[in-house]
Amino acid sequence: MARRTTIKPLQQMSEINMTPLIDLTFLLLITFIITMPLVEQGIPINLPKGQSQNIDQTQARSITVDVEGQVYLDRVPVSMEALASEIGIIAAAAPETPVMVRADEKLHYGKVVEILRILNQANITRMALVTTPDK
Repeated sequence: MARRTTIKPLQQMSEINMTPLIDLTFLLLITFIITMPLVEQGIPINLPKGQSQNIDQTQARSITVDVEGQVYLDRVPVSMEALASEIGIIAAAAPETPVMVRADEKLHYGKVVEILRILNQANITRMALVTTPDK
């Protein structure tokens, strides 16, 4: 008995399956959303203890000074002159931008006063000293 079907050559598939790529994209997005707040506080310092109110941190900028006296603007190390110029640019663009100053509790007081002087000269109207809450 003879075969009635003909053997056809296999056709090449020219489409890319997008489902695994979309899954990978969403997985990376969720990973970055979860880890971003943890990275934000990446400079290890010991904050002084005190009572404070919560501040809306969505538009806030952060100045951090570690125990060695190194100054960071949003986790980027800067010199005091560069900090003054960057704060001047920020104040010119949006003077209502809140600036949070995080300084190590063992840091010399004069360094914090110098940063506050820079903020005052740039006419920053909203600033806060960050502390750890009392227990």
